[in-house]
Amino acid sequence: MGAFIREIFSSVQGEGPYLGCRQIFIRFSGCNLSCRYCDTLRLAETGRCSVEVRPGKRKYVEMPNPLSAEGLMDILEAYFPLPIHHSASMTGGEPLMQAAFLKQMLPALKNLNMQVYLETNGSLPERLSQVIDLVDIISMDIKLPGNSGCGPLWERHRQFLSIASRSRVFVKIVMDDPTPLMDFEKALDLVAGVDDGITLVIQPVTVGGKCALSPDRALELQAMGLKLLKDVRVIPQAHVMMNQL
Repeated sequence: MGAFIREIFSSVQGEGPYLGCRQIFIRFSGCNLSCRYCDTLRLAETGRCSVEVRPGKRKYVEMPNPLSAEGLMDILEAYFPLPIHHSASMTGGEPLMQAAFLKQMLPALKNLNMQVYLETNGSLPERLSQVIDLVDIISMDIKLPGNSGCGPLWERHRQFLSIASRSRVFVKIVMDDPTPLMDFEKALDLVAGVDDGITLVIQPVTVGGKCALSPDRALELQAMGLKLLKDVRVIPQAHVMMNQL
């Protein structure tokens, strides 16, 4: 079994409460959604995977796709001598579109004492259930219909978060000033209904390197969130500022 992977590189996490932690990023091709504010292409399957040869230098060698689990582990092991890695991030695209491959590969990763960090759009609960016991940290998006361009995903998000809460999970909601408050309120109710101790990250939409969420609105949203949840943070995308997409 093989997986189509767009790139493998080493950098710092640029979003959420693990901001600044050093990670290995495995960017999977393909996504089941198409959000208006997405900062990556849909990452269609290609015949080559780009592998960074020196962390932070953005210089790559090309590897043939699809990659086997064994082939991917051979590539990842080149990074392990560095003592500064916090975890390996499965990102995309949507990694859970290739859940069967993750189920095969993640045990080998965990055997090397690496934490598994899953970045996901939170819309594929059935596939999450296949790998939840192999994942240490879940960064779950809630896609608001008013700004994502996606249809309502409330029930799928609710099912997903209920499964994800078996691991360490935080929820990320992308916001800009025009986003309808009723969408945000519905998302708050959804998270609180699962566990009011789940960390919620309000992430401003980034346009041209600038936040599209005003300070006043950001503080208003945080105050709304703290009425229902114990931990609500406003965290912009640092990797955009660092040119480390």
